Amino acid sequence: MKIIATSPKNYIDQLPIDRQVVIKKLRNVIKTNIPTGFSETMLYDMISYVVPHTRYPAGYHCKPTDPLPFISIASQKNFIALYHMGIYADSKLLSWFVDEYLKHAHKKLDMGKSCIRFKYLDDIPYELIGQLVQKMSVQEWVRLYEQTLKK
Repeated sequence: MKIIATSPKNYIDQLPIDRQVVIKKLRNVIKTNIPTGFSETMLYDMISYVVPHTRYPAGYHCKPTDPLPFISIASQKNFIALYHMGIYADSKLLSWFVDEYLKHAHKKLDMGKSCIRFKYLDDIPYELIGQLVQKMSVQEWVRLYEQTLKK
């Protein structure tokens, strides 16, 4: 389900109603809980939260003209996806999330390296997502990102 959008609102407006409800709620949870310094934008056809060039001029190493990505949400064909780069880069954060997930959701965790897939729209652990979003500041993410690049 590829959506070409110029803004988060434009993205959401193109979704089926059941997906709009979920993406709006995820977006609200992220915006309410994300530490100061991240910016909301559209990146890679997803609603994304990034470290803007004003805070990290080097940008994303794969494409320096893009800001440094951190979290994205998207409506995919068979699921809603939350991409969290911090989980991919920080094994302690990943372990914490995996352990906590079972306390907040009824279905098995479906996850890739940075992608958390929600196939069941009525079983999204919004409270846990809020906690996850709070766990890494801009400074911590940039430090971890640069450490990972050096390896």
